[in-house]
Amino acid sequence: MRVATAYAYESSLNALTQRQTQLSESQLQLTTGKRVNRASDDPAAAAQAERSLAKSARADAGQRAAEASRNMMSLTESALGDAGELLQQIREALVASGNATYSDAERLGVAQKIEGLREQLFAVANRSDGAAGYLFGGQGSSAPPFVDAVGGVEFRGTSGEISAAGEDRLPLSADGRSVWLSARAGNGVFETRATTSTGTAVVDAGQVTQPGALTGSSYSIQFAINAGVTTYSVLRDGAPTALTDVPYASAKAIEIDGMAVTIKGAPAAGDEFQMVPSTSDLSVFDLLDRAAATLKVPFRTGSQIAQTNVSDLRDIDQVLGQLQSSRAMAGDALNRIDGVSSRLDTIKLQASVERSTAEDLDMVHAISEFQNQQTGYDAALKSYSMVQRMSLFQYLNV
Repeated sequence: MRVATAYAYESSLNALTQRQTQLSESQLQLTTGKRVNRASDDPAAAAQAERSLAKSARADAGQRAAEASRNMMSLTESALGDAGELLQQIREALVASGNATYSDAERLGVAQKIEGLREQLFAVANRSDGAAGYLFGGQGSSAPPFVDAVGGVEFRGTSGEISAAGEDRLPLSADGRSVWLSARAGNGVFETRATTSTGTAVVDAGQVTQPGALTGSSYSIQFAINAGVTTYSVLRDGAPTALTDVPYASAKAIEIDGMAVTIKGAPAAGDEFQMVPSTSDLSVFDLLDRAAATLKVPFRTGSQIAQTNVSDLRDIDQVLGQLQSSRAMAGDALNRIDGVSSRLDTIKLQASVERSTAEDLDMVHAISEFQNQQTGYDAALKSYSMVQRMSLFQYLNV
């Protein structure tokens, strides 16, 4: 076989070009620190790196949502804490107003104090979230969600709450109607009322003794006095029950269908007290307005003062419980956000590891390979230079 000089030249040049290309690729890898700089370098590894990059981007978006939710829930929890402190002050004022030694002027002072605290509470309910929204605006409100209207405070927002998009559904607002206007009336199961009270009797908030015996009906306790003996009869939805013409004893519990109420004092003939199912429409603002208005009424009897005081304290405990439950929910949300953030951090770290595994360069191996390629390139360069000198003219010059 005859090897032409042109073929020798071309083979040497091709080998030199190939080694130069390999050397250039190795230099690029060493410069970037990545084994895969183009999809053509390793299609499978490039695809894995893109998937890892997308996973990391989703984790970043989730982290931003978690931070937004954390900020909102922190502000909400703080606002509910402020509201709880204000309601505690109001409760202490109501307890003081029940003192029998208080004069009408002193109760008027208590009413004015409650009105001032009520205005502060109203401001908390309309507190801004710092981003052109409101903490208790529900699903959104461009204006303050609570309006102090003629008939009482109204919720003008949209009930419900906004949640961040994604599988975790982290909250970004609180339902103002549920927090401020939807406490359970009475003791949470039933509500006692003094329908007619001309004597000195006072009914307490009552309690549930047997949950399984509750019927959900309305009951009325009617008093009568015959021959100097005070008796009572209990009606269920207007119909007589087994408790008919029962002798009355002050401070002795009256029990029926899983409920017990205690009436103290001396009821007059015709006095009537009711027990009706509790509803979820107790507004903290209506309660405070009613309490302040009642405290302003002069010349009330001791039993009237005691009865309204019992009812107001019962209701304020219910709205306090509602606020505390809402605050606990905000705290639970913050705990959940911490858990979500930790999980997203783990996902992001895992995506970073996967991407690094797919495209990053083993520097020790790459440097060794580069040195080998450099040696090979030098050899190819010398070989080409020797082939260039293999001509008759060069031979004749020797």
